[in-house]
Amino acid sequence: MNEATDATADVRNVVIVGSGIAGLSAAVYAARADLEPLVLEGPEPGGQLTLTTDVENYLGFPEGVGGMELIGNGKDQAERFGAEFEHGTVEDAALGDRPFELDLSNGDRLRTRALIVASGASARWVGAENEAELMGYGLSTCATCDGAFHRGDDVLVIGGGDSAMEEALFLAKFADSVTVVHRREELRASEIMADRARDNETIEFRWNTELEALRGSQEEGVTGATLVSHPEGYPLEQAANGADVTRETVDVGGVFYAIGHTPNTDFLAGTAVNRDESGYLHTRTDDAGRATTETAVEGVFAAGDVADPNYQQAITAAGTGSMAALDAEAYLDTLERTTAPALEVSQ
Repeated sequence: MNEATDATADVRNVVIVGSGIAGLSAAVYAARADLEPLVLEGPEPGGQLTLTTDVENYLGFPEGVGGMELIGNGKDQAERFGAEFEHGTVEDAALGDRPFELDLSNGDRLRTRALIVASGASARWVGAENEAELMGYGLSTCATCDGAFHRGDDVLVIGGGDSAMEEALFLAKFADSVTVVHRREELRASEIMADRARDNETIEFRWNTELEALRGSQEEGVTGATLVSHPEGYPLEQAANGADVTRETVDVGGVFYAIGHTPNTDFLAGTAVNRDESGYLHTRTDDAGRATTETAVEGVFAAGDVADPNYQQAITAAGTGSMAALDAEAYLDTLERTTAPALEVSQ
């Protein structure tokens, strides 16, 4: 780099926002490239995998691995190669000039030449009683991750959109019964997905019903749930307004939330990074039509669930994390070449 030393002393090569599986994968690759990345751990260090007790579909662990263990191993691996970790949440990003500037919630300001956004997407929770205690212990936000643990169980799926239908159909391969609990009498799902779920003999529907409470413990897992219903729908709202509602306690072995995810990209509002209406980041293809992790802002890259509304798996997040680090490395190499001072020619 040809900038003066005093101007670059506090400028990082790469800052990675997020310490889930995508951020850790990016950190390993960036650190091994001697880019000395700084990883911001954010308000939920480790991301959604920390809510999963057992991960059985991550390559290389034939007996499965705990979510916390997998994240801990990834952090140790990244630190071994020189990555630094810092607790911090980005509140605002100034991406119009170089280097980029990131304002943190604690008042600190970071400057970086490249930015990898791996801040993930948080699953929406219902707000039912005991859900925080039982998340990861029979309560899940990912059927693909945890469905196989519920062979022979009766399970609930909370939601009425395409995601809920997909979760229900996947769970129907393992569970004895799958009951979709929806607060209205009509699904939001596309007709084709709704028809597939209705045609599956294992799947039932509870209309105008919501989940109010979960029963169980971390030792036993989920053992039951309290459902509340009202013939006009939105029963919890009806109850709050004083209407009579029906409550029922059911025995279930698992509950799956399928009411969507919220990508953690609010700090990019007002920047030139493109987001869709839900907040997911758009990435670009290169001149040859190949997918990259580049965003609309040169030097800003996206990895993991923050740019993936479809798969949202640990293995895909890890893959895009490595891609983002490689793309960032190539970008920094190009930046160094284009800003390097011209060599003087001897006369």
